[in-house]
Amino acid sequence: MLPGYGAVGRAPTSPGIMMGMSESSGALWHGFADMGAVTANGPFVVTRGEGTRIYDRDGKEYLDATAGLWFTNIGHGRTEIAEAVSRQLTSIAHYSNFGDIASDVTLRLAEELAQIAPVPGSKIFFTSGGSDSIDTAVKLARRYWVEQGKPEKRVVVSRTKAYHGMHAAGTSLAGIPLNHDGYGELMHDVQNVDWDDAKSLLGLVERVGAENIAAFFCEPIIGAGGIYLPPEGYLAEVRAICRDHDILFVADEVVTGFGRIGGDSWFASARFDLQPDMITTAKGLTSGYVPMGAVFAAPRVAEPFFAGGVWFRHGYTYGGHAAAAAAALANLDIIRREGLLAEATRLEGDLAAALSPLAELDSVSEVRTGLGAVTAVQLADPSTAPAAVLKLREHGVSTRAAGQGALQISPAFVMTTAEVGELADRIRTALS
Repeated sequence: MLPGYGAVGRAPTSPGIMMGMSESSGALWHGFADMGAVTANGPFVVTRGEGTRIYDRDGKEYLDATAGLWFTNIGHGRTEIAEAVSRQLTSIAHYSNFGDIASDVTLRLAEELAQIAPVPGSKIFFTSGGSDSIDTAVKLARRYWVEQGKPEKRVVVSRTKAYHGMHAAGTSLAGIPLNHDGYGELMHDVQNVDWDDAKSLLGLVERVGAENIAAFFCEPIIGAGGIYLPPEGYLAEVRAICRDHDILFVADEVVTGFGRIGGDSWFASARFDLQPDMITTAKGLTSGYVPMGAVFAAPRVAEPFFAGGVWFRHGYTYGGHAAAAAAALANLDIIRREGLLAEATRLEGDLAAALSPLAELDSVSEVRTGLGAVTAVQLADPSTAPAAVLKLREHGVSTRAAGQGALQISPAFVMTTAEVGELADRIRTALS
């Protein structure tokens, strides 16, 4: 057993208990799934995790190449998180953060996040996850301009290939056509620009008029859209365009936040000195141990609402949940104590060194790597991605396809250099 990780007992296997928990009931509706195929073939059932590895119901071990869904930055099975949550649950699980009410642990977390915010003086608005954070930021951007006497600034802009969650605002902002097709127009005044060309944003500003644009939403590294790294100088250029034309710049750091960007930085916004007006976060805030998200609002955006007399009529029942806040505080403490920001920076180099040679395989067209603890192994034939994911499981690797046939590699920061090599070897064998 690895230090700092707890052993999780296997589920009982008596026939009666197994009958109750069997996948044959077909009751679970999976997200982003062909449920006909899941029903026919059965789900991939994960029962426990330890460090960088997960285990299925038969006890088979897999290297977790994706850290769950981008989020298990500190690795699986950290007993410190469970203990922190348990202590909080036996004190008070949650109450509310509406009006003047707050939990003491939530207040502590907000102060701690403000200390690591890329923009000094930022205020923290808690949500239940990344999609909540995006919807919050969209509403706050439009509401901010109303308070500035510019209600016509309503247009929100995102990029092709972009993923901003799956609530109404995030679905509308999606730069992945399949993620918004079939739902109709959920939100008015939304525009997309090319993901890799700052001049595309400038052209939109000239066509639509800066006086009508509220905010530009930007993933520093495009995640679910296929793991695309920003072109050299792109982030600085789009940030300058927003600043020059008085458009709020929103950094979507649901994936890159809390260390995954590398560079010994908590956020891409700090690594690239973006000074965003808002940052949307989730995933790494608690390393996925419990659901939680947060929006960082720079002083400029927060000021009208903190001056008095103006309400931001928005919030979530579980925003700032006390037990989730306890988990987040324990998670941040582990990242600091174990130097995991530096480990993410090491992974940036390890992943590039070990995985770049996979581009030599006939089945791989490109490996996108070299920035942050993320890599995309792009399959030459995107249609083979589902089969490739299954083949990788046979070889003890759990991953998923992102974008158009890109295998997602985004491991926990505790993955060692040797384990990265093991991961690369297993992928090479499977894809060969």
